[in-house]
Amino acid sequence: MIEYRLAWASQGFVSDATFAAHTITKMMGRCTTGTVILLLLLSCISRTLGESCEGKCGQSTSSCSCQPTCASLERCCPDYKEFCMEFSPQSGSILGGTDFLLLHATFNQSSLIVCKFNDDIRTAGYVDESNRGHCISPLLYRTGWVSVQISSNYGITFNRVGSWLAVHTGKLDSKFKAVLVNSTKWQYYGTPQVGGALQMTWNTSLVPTQRVNIELWGYRETGRPYSDLWRGEWKYLYSLAEDVANNGSFTFVPQPSPEFSSWELGALRVSSSAKPNGLTDVQAAWTEDHALAWHLEHTFRNDSQAWALAKCLAWDRLENDLPDFLGEIIDCPCTLAQARADTGRFHTDYGCDMEKGSVCTYHPGSVHCVRAIQASPRYGAGQQCCYDSSGAQVLTADSIGGSTPDRAHDWGSPPYGSPPRVPGQSHWVYDVLSFYYCCLWSDNCHYYFKHRPSSDCRRYRPPSSAAVFGDPHFITFDGVRYSFNGKGEYNLLTSPGKRLTIQGRNEPVDNGNATKLSSVVMKEAFSDVIEVRLVAGDDNLQVLRDQKPLLFNEQSWMDLKGVFVFSPSAANVTVMFPSGAGVEVRLRDGVLAATVLLPEQFRNSTVGLLGNVNGVAGDDLLPARGRSPVDSSNAEEVFKFGASWAVSNTSALFTYDSKNLLETFYNSPRHDPDFIPTFSVPENPDDPLYNIASEVCSGDDSQFCRYDILVGRSPELGKTTKVSFHSHVSLVEDLKPVISCGWLAPPTNGAKEGTTYLQGATVRLLCNHGFALRGSDKRTCQADGTWSGGDTVCDLSSPSNNTAVIAGSVVGVLLAIALITTGLVLWIKKRGRSRSLTGLSANL
Repeated sequence: MIEYRLAWASQGFVSDATFAAHTITKMMGRCTTGTVILLLLLSCISRTLGESCEGKCGQSTSSCSCQPTCASLERCCPDYKEFCMEFSPQSGSILGGTDFLLLHATFNQSSLIVCKFNDDIRTAGYVDESNRGHCISPLLYRTGWVSVQISSNYGITFNRVGSWLAVHTGKLDSKFKAVLVNSTKWQYYGTPQVGGALQMTWNTSLVPTQRVNIELWGYRETGRPYSDLWRGEWKYLYSLAEDVANNGSFTFVPQPSPEFSSWELGALRVSSSAKPNGLTDVQAAWTEDHALAWHLEHTFRNDSQAWALAKCLAWDRLENDLPDFLGEIIDCPCTLAQARADTGRFHTDYGCDMEKGSVCTYHPGSVHCVRAIQASPRYGAGQQCCYDSSGAQVLTADSIGGSTPDRAHDWGSPPYGSPPRVPGQSHWVYDVLSFYYCCLWSDNCHYYFKHRPSSDCRRYRPPSSAAVFGDPHFITFDGVRYSFNGKGEYNLLTSPGKRLTIQGRNEPVDNGNATKLSSVVMKEAFSDVIEVRLVAGDDNLQVLRDQKPLLFNEQSWMDLKGVFVFSPSAANVTVMFPSGAGVEVRLRDGVLAATVLLPEQFRNSTVGLLGNVNGVAGDDLLPARGRSPVDSSNAEEVFKFGASWAVSNTSALFTYDSKNLLETFYNSPRHDPDFIPTFSVPENPDDPLYNIASEVCSGDDSQFCRYDILVGRSPELGKTTKVSFHSHVSLVEDLKPVISCGWLAPPTNGAKEGTTYLQGATVRLLCNHGFALRGSDKRTCQADGTWSGGDTVCDLSSPSNNTAVIAGSVVGVLLAIALITTGLVLWIKKRGRSRSLTGLSANL
């Protein structure tokens, strides 16, 4: 085929369309020479007129558009949906097997569909009885949006493009996967008192066929770690059942499999029995990957403790030879409040989530865990932080349920593809299976915690926060409060050094002479551009990625290019960048509110409406082209300050996909000089809203709240502003720096009471029976990060000392007895003499 194409190229015919037409004619004999010429002529005319989106998705011509905004602007080329494809469903497991429909495109029954993922993985598609095309997703060692190219001529040309979302098995919605019933039993199977039948269930629509096979697939990593030969291997092992009824449930009593017992990690696949066992890229439903305790050899079942200890010791020896990754991972937040508030750098661990009632199987004693969102730069390592019901961090030095770092980040990390960056599986191999060996299948956790000790929070620095809400009111990173009601598009924050840009759009409110925040758009370095905005007539937030709407109806978390987006509800979106910057956008009663979180490395590197992060309030309101900050109490000066931060035509990141947006913002000044808002709150007792404002607004929020009611003419907006204001105040409180003195070890031959190591906490130190305490019996964490008192030592009392003590005690007792006896004798004699004198006196 290559030689055949080169021959044509030598004649000047080099386009894929030309090559495809000639190849089809040559190989299939279905076209005449005249037909080929006609096809080429039509293709040439189409390209000349610029009316086709073939090979031009994302581009625009003078006559029509192939950009994502073309539909709403009614400028799409006629074949836009035919070549710039959408899929249903749009997401599935990274393990593959999802059958998805190619929307808006029609095919012939003779079309031979090939789907190419990520430019290098091909799977065979098919055409159904309704002439609709389908693809089957392949195994992908990566998460996030993957490019998909579609060919209808068996891979000769790929002229249709789209994107597919590959999802980590742990983050995949349960409706898209098979479920292990009582998963704990599956993973403890074969240990003492754990046996019997196992069950799995699935939605039969995932495999729409009468009969199915149940297969076991395994994963392992081969080659020397951190070498070029380090590889992941995903392999079909054997079938548990063949040609069974597809009733959505399968129950079996597992038997050991000596031949495959070296495979300790894997997943089960449900696929059509019409396909051969072990065939890749077929429609299927997968379970989550899990420890394969239930299929391990008889040796494991006969003595799981001894088997697991041997594995634990082997892992211990391996870890001794691997690089130390602990120094490059981020420290944990000190408190549960900090961990939940620092949404730019930490996200809930799905296995221990207090909001979903997780039982925290791997972290007994903890109520909530979070994971660092970003993997470490060199080793792709992760961090996990767990907290108890008091909000204190749980450390492995005190409890088996403590926080543990990870050699491989559970969620993987770019560039993905190979260990230790394979999402999920690499983490299982190096961090989870070893936990089973050392802690769950045997009682040897000290080996595990030697290599996975909790990091405390002495190096943790909470982020700074700023907020925009209401008729937009601003609270800068350093706490300056002001209102800016300009109409236009403005730089909320720019950080040239970190290449972070966040912009906001203000639009007029319905009834008052003020504006409100209606859109926030952002990017960092070469990331995708993410915009979160209000849409007229819609009660939900709309999220756009590079001008194209993102749908969160299937998954709540998306890995994108240089950015993560989490949307647990239609009114809540969090955007997270590799720098640790986070942007939270909330929809409250139809009003947009945004919070920006910046870690310490942004200090003294930001400008814009949210100010400079440096702890100095006086320099926050610095105009874009000025050297002197304005007075936040002067509303007109503040308005000029805000106007100076209007975005330029070349720097605007917003999406303009309606005639209104084009006319109001794109083809107009970025700051509308003709819109002059009301600067101060009118104090008119005759205003029907005056008493309402007095009732609703009080305390620190009254300035903003009263403005939104009396100027914005909306009591509801005033109440929402009050909620947003107090929400930000609570966030700032949660993120206050906390002093930690670090873990305090119990004395040798002793114990301690207390496992909180933050400022003000006191730990009591005790000695075992037969040992004497020397030093401090209690120590308190001080404001300078050090423990009060001195080292505590438990001394073993020596036998000679014991004898001396006993002898001393005996002597003391004898002396006491002698003294008492002597006193008693003297008293008796004295009394007797007294009686004799009394008798003598009477006789006288």
